[in-house]
Amino acid sequence: MNADENASRSIRNLLEVLDLDASEARTTEDIFTGVSHSMPTGRVYGGQVLAQSLVAAERTLPEDRVVHSMHGYFLRPGDASQGITFAVDRIHDGRSFSTRRSQAYQGGVPIFSMISSFQDEDPGLEHAEPIPEGLPDPESLPSDDELIGTLHPVTGRLLAERPADIRHITGPLFVEVAGERVPRQAVWMRMRAPLPDSPRLHRAALAYLSDMTIQESILRRHGITWQTPGLKVASLDHAMWWHRFGRVDEWMLYVQQSPNARGGRGLAQGRIYSRDGALLATVAQEIMVRVPSA
Repeated sequence: MNADENASRSIRNLLEVLDLDASEARTTEDIFTGVSHSMPTGRVYGGQVLAQSLVAAERTLPEDRVVHSMHGYFLRPGDASQGITFAVDRIHDGRSFSTRRSQAYQGGVPIFSMISSFQDEDPGLEHAEPIPEGLPDPESLPSDDELIGTLHPVTGRLLAERPADIRHITGPLFVEVAGERVPRQAVWMRMRAPLPDSPRLHRAALAYLSDMTIQESILRRHGITWQTPGLKVASLDHAMWWHRFGRVDEWMLYVQQSPNARGGRGLAQGRIYSRDGALLATVAQEIMVRVPSA
């Protein structure tokens, strides 16, 4: 399979994952079901359940009420071989804002819980932190995909099957930690192939992408690669604020930093920019990180 065919297949899989069904066994219209990506690790990718929970919440709202924030907790590791059920609670509908609680279930127990807020588009004050200057263009950087043949088969399959093209400015953390050991990094990212024009789909896909690489600002500070023996990393919570619309099939810059790590936990923050410098979203995530020697 050539690169174009692989890209198209990965995007088809993403669209299938984000296309939730209304459950036939539902008692209300706010129960949905979805499939999971096949993952060599056996665990559901966190960005997948984030995006699906957002799609489920959006299904209970009119198109012109747009997500602006979400706060979620990963409660249990999900089983990637099983589907997921999403229950949406309509907490509040006001004149300008709506609030939804989405719960993701497998085997009758919750694996993820999220509250999201939506607003009608409204004019107001505007400013934004500018995009960093002097960074290389994505075309000048190697794609992470170029490492596939040199990595552990599980890691190689993860890279080969993910729908995103990721390009680290300082180098990825699969084999070595290049450059200084600092709690920050930046990556270019985009989906491998064009997506339909639906703004809701692009916002959900941005949530999907927001869980990729953000943990690495913590690892980079301590010189830890993803292949460090005994390393255990798990997302604990995830928060995201959507500021402006952007297409995820065009290049975006994800600027990441970690202000703190302590007690087996690390906090990572990120800002996502369009290539022309518009601040699209802000992200925060706390992770569990355990290293045998630490």
